[in-house]
Amino acid sequence: MSKKQDARFDPKEHQHLRYNPLRDSWILVSAHRMKRPWAGQVEKPPEEQIPRYDPRNPLCPGNTRANGEVNPDYESTFVFDNDFPALQPDAPDPGADQHPLFQSKAARGVCKVMCFHPWSDVTLPLMKKEEVVKVIEKWVELVEEIGITYPWVQIFENKGAVMGCSNPHPHCQVWASNFLPNEPALSDRCQRKYYEKHGEPLLLEYAKQEAEKKERVVVESSDWLAVVPYWATWPYQMLLLPRRHVLRLNDLTTEEREGLADIMKRLLTKYDNLFEVSFPYSMGWHGAPTGPHLKENNSHWQLHAHYYPPLLRSATVKKFMVGYEMLAQEQRDLTPEQAAEKLRNLPEEHYKIRENQETGGGKEK
Repeated sequence: MSKKQDARFDPKEHQHLRYNPLRDSWILVSAHRMKRPWAGQVEKPPEEQIPRYDPRNPLCPGNTRANGEVNPDYESTFVFDNDFPALQPDAPDPGADQHPLFQSKAARGVCKVMCFHPWSDVTLPLMKKEEVVKVIEKWVELVEEIGITYPWVQIFENKGAVMGCSNPHPHCQVWASNFLPNEPALSDRCQRKYYEKHGEPLLLEYAKQEAEKKERVVVESSDWLAVVPYWATWPYQMLLLPRRHVLRLNDLTTEEREGLADIMKRLLTKYDNLFEVSFPYSMGWHGAPTGPHLKENNSHWQLHAHYYPPLLRSATVKKFMVGYEMLAQEQRDLTPEQAAEKLRNLPEEHYKIRENQETGGGKEK
């Protein structure tokens, strides 16, 4: 088969493979499958009538959590140790004398929960810009504080019940570990390999290329770029990148942190506007490893955030990663270019704000 593109090839009509350089893997793109009728599972629309304060919600200010601790009457962000942590700092070591097919190692760390806001009925796109800046500042503070000790600090947000979130109050989690988890370890190897071969960080070059091409860019600013990556797996997956070389969140300037708050609000507003629903996703930050790696040369790294939303056709139909995806390789049902165009063309005014203006009512944020 010739390496030259066939003149008949149309990525929107013909299945093809795309390479993911962050994972050294391939994704099957089959955009023509969106034409098939859907008779599968339909998700229950998320609950929209969330009370601003719920006396039974353990994340609300002043409420008592499962372990008996009482939350302060916080007015901004609030961080506390996870009451049910997956990682603890004092777990025993399994020992070294093991069969090669039955290996285990010590896993230690800390898990924290971070509330974004005292109100349960707001999400990041509905918060004020200065409130989102405070969220980012707290992320920076946690990376600096926990990253002194632990090699990896994973900030992540699971938003929406469909993504396993059990509490609608706006919050994220921060897990720090004494090991480099699988995904960042793989990303570290791939970025290092590219840097050694080309002399430039992989994602810095990628951001430059995407900024020129424009076809997958959704929102951008002088400091930030949000694109549906060329190798995206999830339907409306997003990669958020700084335009300059940045290793970690705490390396961002004051202006870049303010710019990050702005572009996050713009991006997440478009997400919500797509199906006019509080858009579910899992997101997380990846930056250069910390702890003992702080003394190493990590020039191959570029700070970035991943957004993985599951919705595909509507607010009630999601993409299932089963069958072929679990047993063979990842597959998607529309091209990244199609997804980016849909998001790019959406308004940057949140649909809830527009509805409130049209009805002349609603809650004041």
